[in-house]
Amino acid sequence: MRTYSPRPTEIERAWYVVDAQDEILGRLASRVAHVLRGKHKPMYAPHMDVGDFVIVVNAAGVQLTGSKGTQSLAYRHSGFPGGLKSVPFARLLAESPDRLVERAVRGMLPKNSLGRSMLRKLKVYAGPEHPHAAQGPQPLPEHLA
Repeated sequence: MRTYSPRPTEIERAWYVVDAQDEILGRLASRVAHVLRGKHKPMYAPHMDVGDFVIVVNAAGVQLTGSKGTQSLAYRHSGFPGGLKSVPFARLLAESPDRLVERAVRGMLPKNSLGRSMLRKLKVYAGPEHPHAAQGPQPLPEHLA
């Protein structure tokens, strides 16, 4: 059995828009990561980026279940000794909800250059407006992911 490898000219990328209002963060991130990887396509190949573009609007309306808002922390490190900083999810959601959604999706993608190229196809906006109308984005169907 040979590994199927689609040619770069065969890859067609669609644009989808997802409304995150009243969506649960983890479930939303899982659907978006599935489409970014291209697993919904019959030509999916794990070693290539065959996924589509995804625009997430209303990221400020995403929901956290349970007590994740107060108990879960987002960590980052400056690289210097003692440079670990932590922020509760509720504060991150209030200050920059787009970073919270990007962070959740990034955790569900491969941790290599392929995952970084997939993450570049994700566009997240806190409000209902986005500047990608020229690409003709379609609403993400429920059966995808």
